[in-house]
Amino acid sequence: MRALVQRVEQASVTVGTEIVGAIEAGLCVLVGVTHDDGPDQANRLVEKLAGLRIFDDPQGVMNLSVADTQGAVLVISQFTLYGDVQKGKRPSWMAAARPDQAEPLIEQVVEGLTQRGIMVETGRFRADMKVKILNDGPVTLMVEV
Repeated sequence: MRALVQRVEQASVTVGTEIVGAIEAGLCVLVGVTHDDGPDQANRLVEKLAGLRIFDDPQGVMNLSVADTQGAVLVISQFTLYGDVQKGKRPSWMAAARPDQAEPLIEQVVEGLTQRGIMVETGRFRADMKVKILNDGPVTLMVEV
């Protein structure tokens, strides 16, 4: 699994005219799944996201996690994270898992974060989504598990 993690002051995702997920301070996480991913990778991603120390402590040092700050997480499925542009100019999506494999694993990530007491909002799987973020820092990390 691959996740693009952004520390945000706020983030939302809209499908059509409906806001389907919105958070204030926390993390906006775009999650991609590849063919050999399974429950173990989903669990490792949950642990990584819940524990990433990328929020400032009182001394201004990135020492706190989203759980420490009572922040929220907006999780959005993003198959394009596995787009391959090594050859030509049109991405290949061959490394991205099919929706029937990816969707349950992303749901497992959402459930795992929720079980840790983190407020989680989501996008809508297989929808044309518009994502709006106010990146804080900016702090952006690519996480692979």
